[in-house]
Amino acid sequence: MSLPSDEVDRLVAAWQQERPDLDVTPLQVLSRVSRLSRHLERARRAAFAEHALEPWEFDVLTALRRSGEPFELSPGALLRATLVTSGTMTNRIDRLAAAGLVQRRPDPEDRRGVLVRLTGRGLDRVDGAFTDLLRRERQLLSGLGEQEQEALADLLRRLLVPFDSSNGHPLVTDI
Repeated sequence: MSLPSDEVDRLVAAWQQERPDLDVTPLQVLSRVSRLSRHLERARRAAFAEHALEPWEFDVLTALRRSGEPFELSPGALLRATLVTSGTMTNRIDRLAAAGLVQRRPDPEDRRGVLVRLTGRGLDRVDGAFTDLLRRERQLLSGLGEQEQEALADLLRRLLVPFDSSNGHPLVTDI
């Protein structure tokens, strides 16, 4: 069974014609990953917009949501989870608090510290957006069977591990 041709096939063929001296094999994989990334970004933005969230809001809210009950973290832990500066995180927490999605509360372990906690409204919003995002992502993967998705995930993991860790510490976090 032959696979249908896509835009990357046309791109690769054109480069092979124009530059037969170059091995354009990496384009077969990485151009497809890049194009898929653009489709994923559109799906993410649509899911977030449907729930009145910006991507940065989703990132902070999901970090809190993943922390488990009572869905709270210190600003420092949020910094590490989202990889933004302290000033940026303060601004983000301020904006999320003003929108009623998070609240600050004193840290019982540290008199000078605060904790940031999801409100009920924030929990509902992030759960709805995440559910919608997963639905959209399943649609993006619908051309592959379960075993194919697992195999692709394993291959991509092998490619990403060297980029995602430094001394065992993640460099980038995602959802």
